[in-house]
Amino acid sequence: MQEDQTHNKLWFRSKRYGLGWYPVTWQGWLSLLLYVAAMITQIYSVEPDKSNASIVIPYIFTQVFSLTALLIVLCYLKGEKLEWRWGNKK
Repeated sequence: MQEDQTHNKLWFRSKRYGLGWYPVTWQGWLSLLLYVAAMITQIYSVEPDKSNASIVIPYIFTQVFSLTALLIVLCYLKGEKLEWRWGNKK
């Protein structure tokens, strides 16, 4: 029984104001840390002196877009319902 409750626990909560999520469990924080590490890795993987800008810019854009989309999907699946919020509901 307890295993089911742990499995269904939300990794991300909705922000109180605006749209989006923030991590609330170690799994959520680890996901965010891996996202940041992947972004940093992408930045340092490009060697500017050996690369053509017309190839590098679309490559980096594609990588950043893909990693961000993956994080958003993870937040959607493991977080609270996405909705615009403006403070506590009364």
